[in-house]
Order: sequence, then structure tokens, then C-alpha cells
Amino acid sequence: MSALVGLMAGLGLFLVWTACWSMPEHPVRPARRSRLGELLHQAGIAQVTPASLLASTLGFAVLAALLVLVLTGAAPVAMCLGLFAGYVPIAVLRWRARRRSSVLRELWPDVVDHLRSAIRAGLSLPEALIQLGVKGPEELRGEFVSFGADYRSTGHFEGALEKLKDRLSDPVADRIIEALRLTRDVGGTDLGRLLGTLSEFLRDHARTRSELEARQSWTVNAARLAVAAPWIVLMLMATRPEAIEAYNSAAGWIVLGGGLLVSVVCYRLMLRIGALPSERRVLQ
Repeated sequence: MSALVGLMAGLGLFLVWTACWSMPEHPVRPARRSRLGELLHQAGIAQVTPASLLASTLGFAVLAALLVLVLTGAAPVAMCLGLFAGYVPIAVLRWRARRRSSVLRELWPDVVDHLRSAIRAGLSLPEALIQLGVKGPEELRGEFVSFGADYRSTGHFEGALEKLKDRLSDPVADRIIEALRLTRDVGGTDLGRLLGTLSEFLRDHARTRSELEARQSWTVNAARLAVAAPWIVLMLMATRPEAIEAYNSAAGWIVLGGGLLVSVVCYRLMLRIGALPSERRVLQ
């Protein structure tokens, strides 16, 4: 009996001793995604998997090729237009990613201002971030509500920040989150000044990039129309029997193959030359 009492007393002392020491936080970093998965996340369609996107893209390309083949009877024309149709979902996805990035670019200064005001009011960093789920920009409230749920369920600020960074998938968000993490780790009284400087920088950056994109859009859209115009004319010509007979020959295959190669190379070259430098997630 005395041995049992001594064992229970020792176990109680051990539990008291362990309770006096804080357990280190071990944030679970999300696994690195593929380029297609990252594109889906940046477009705000995280619920779609890359495999399902590829399957739907392939199905759309085959369906478009079969439809053109039934309407025209020209196999090379159907193959070329089917390939273009297969690129449409990827192009739409990239457009959504660029649009979401431009929207977030305009919202981040407001987010930083909200954080600065909350911290000046005496709130802690977790409370300031949770408050953004109620008073922040509407487009980002869902992500910060999820952050609040993660923080309340686990109590680990680092792990909740990692999940928030993964959900946002934005280079500006990475910088803000890393600044908050560094401030919480090392302390300091200049967080308000840092956030104010960051807010001004983000507003200047968004204003300058919007002006550049507005000037660039005319040139890019004209180049895209120049690439698409020959294939629209080809689709109209394929409705005539003599054109179908010409394109179904070996020379027709060579001409369409060369035209497809030139169109793809010129389009990619146009995008590479006319593209503005995009921010990369170096802090993910």
C-alpha cells in the first residue's frame, strides 16, 4: 500500500513539474504542391484537384475535336482546334489567378491598417488576426475566420499561421505573416511603425502595377487577337468541301502542323516579352 501511495505521489510531482514548462510549438507545414496545384490555389479553387482538372481538360479537348470533326469532316482541323480547346481551361484558370492576385493587391493595405489599429488598441497578435474575420475586407474574412478556428482548437499560433499562409497563397501575405511571426518571437515595440511603412509601400506598389497593367493590356489583347484570327478564318474555310479536301491531304497536315507550331511559339514568346515581373512566394 505504501509503495502505491509513493508511486502516485511521484507521478503527481512529475505532472506538476511538467506543467511548469511550456511545450514548444511544432507547426505542421503543408506539403509542397505541384505547379498546377499552386495555380488552382492561387485562383481560389482549392477544392479542385490537379488530377480532376487534367481529366476535365482532356475531356473538353476530345469533345471539341469530335464536334469539329462531325461539322467539317477534316481530321487535321479538328485536331488543331481540339488542342486549342484543351488550353482554354488552363487559360481561364490563369486569368482567375491574375484577377484574384490583383484584387488581393488592393486589399492588403487595408488589412495592414486593421492590424495596426488593433495592435495600437492593445490587442495581442492572435486577437488582431482573429478580428480580421469580422472587421477585415469581406473577400478575406473566410481565411481569417478559419485562422481563428485553428488557433482556438489547437492553441498553437505558429501552426495556425502556417495554415493561414497556405490558404492565402500570396507573396504579400507571406511577408506580412513572417513579419508578425518574427515580431512575436523576438519582441519589439516598433511593430506599429513597421506596419505603417508596409501599408504605404503596398499602396504605392499596387498603384504603379495597376497603371502598368492598364497600358500593357492593349498590346497583349491585340497580340492574342492576331494569334486567334488565322484559326477563326480556318474554321470558316473548313465549311467548304474543297477546303476540307485540301486539308485532309498530306500537304494539309504539314501546313496545319507548321501553323500550329508557329502560333504556339509566337504566343509563348509574346507572353514572355510582354509579361510584367510577377512576385514569387520566396517565404512559403
